[in-house]
Amino acid sequence: MRPVLIIRAQPGAAETAARAAALGLDSQVIPLFAAQAVPWDPPEASGFDAIMLTSAHAPRLASPRLSTYQPLPCYAVGDSTAAAAHQAGFATVRSGSGDGETLLEQMAYDGIAHALHLCGRNRRVYERPGIGVTRIPVYAVDGVDSLPSAAQAAMRDDAIVLLHSPRSAEHFAALYDAAGLNRGSLCLAAISQAMAQAAGPGWRRVAIADKPRDEPLLELAAKLCKTVPA
Repeated sequence: MRPVLIIRAQPGAAETAARAAALGLDSQVIPLFAAQAVPWDPPEASGFDAIMLTSAHAPRLASPRLSTYQPLPCYAVGDSTAAAAHQAGFATVRSGSGDGETLLEQMAYDGIAHALHLCGRNRRVYERPGIGVTRIPVYAVDGVDSLPSAAQAAMRDDAIVLLHSPRSAEHFAALYDAAGLNRGSLCLAAISQAMAQAAGPGWRRVAIADKPRDEPLLELAAKLCKTVPA
């Protein structure tokens, strides 16, 4: 069976690997990023109607300073981020469909006017008229300088690479090119159209999950293992 490479940062990589194992996939975790907490000063909770989370790293790495915001409703971009928010002590957590713009639409529908976005140092900026968003970086995700040898070896075995974020897609593509490897020999499975576009052109195949969640992405990878010739 061709290997499925998981390049997202931990602990998300381990969660994806567990789901891959349940599907019988030969997955390998080769994170190209490492997440760590950064110092931050919590603003007064009274200035916000809700907390916005677009990554599970934020609630995992921002504790214990989150306690002041726990009475506020928390809007999480997807189920894994929502689960991390619950673990961090938020009682009211609303899970979105996996996209920050859609999450803002949900918040606007609920009447949220001022949101505190606890985010990464390198993050995508989400905006919507009618909602004031204050962004506070609480973590940083830094990429490795070169493509690990284990990844290069696996790619020679006709691996399928999973793309979970635009930044990881861009960084992976840059490292792949720097290693002198041929894009035309590698298949990518992207969690959404944005990730596919971030990886750029020239790949043997880029397939996109029908929903921006980990489970459909892995189901797509399983299908690629069976349908794309070696």
